[in-house]
Amino acid sequence: MLTIARLFGKSPFAPLQTHMKRVTNCVEKLTAIFDILPKMDLEKIEKLSKELSELEHEADITKRDIRNHLPKNLFLPIDRSHFLDILSIQDKIADKAEELGLLLSFKTLEMYTELKPLLEEFYKKSTEVFWLAKKVIGEMDELLESSFGGLGAEKVKNLVEQTAFQEHETRQAYRKIMKQLLSLSPALSAPAFYLWIRVLEEIGLLAEHSERLANRIRMILELK
Repeated sequence: MLTIARLFGKSPFAPLQTHMKRVTNCVEKLTAIFDILPKMDLEKIEKLSKELSELEHEADITKRDIRNHLPKNLFLPIDRSHFLDILSIQDKIADKAEELGLLLSFKTLEMYTELKPLLEEFYKKSTEVFWLAKKVIGEMDELLESSFGGLGAEKVKNLVEQTAFQEHETRQAYRKIMKQLLSLSPALSAPAFYLWIRVLEEIGLLAEHSERLANRIRMILELK
């Protein structure tokens, strides 16, 4: 693996993109957990959840390395505080993925069959926000080459708008599943209802942090 110093030498944004790869590994592992939820195989979910925690730890190590080795005399094309804020938001996405994996490993979701279509829709929309935000981070080198203007900036602004729209769609999906969950709540035990609420909240936060990440890049463009 390239050292952090060498990454900065390659591109001022390469460390952020390297960290985003670690974050992406977490989201992909979380998706693998959601893919096997219909099988109600808690043992398999626990195994994947442990793997997800290991991936989150790798992302955390990368985050700390970047923070600890960010050269003070390094010229950055964006404000240093913005650079670190982007890193922090990416880290929060990895944290949410791990938290979701842990929640799903505790016990089988009661009434899963009844809520399955709405849960799948909600999770899919939430992760679509993430994939759009990841594309924004992937465009940062092109932004640098275009001095944060021109076609590169327009492309990123368009991606940010798509991210915002998809996050809105995610909130709509959240309202739908919450309404259905509340209608089923009399048949749920208190622990099961609490688990559902936590799972839905964390899925929503996954999308929220992803949109915030994209918006941070848009803010940087507006300051240029």
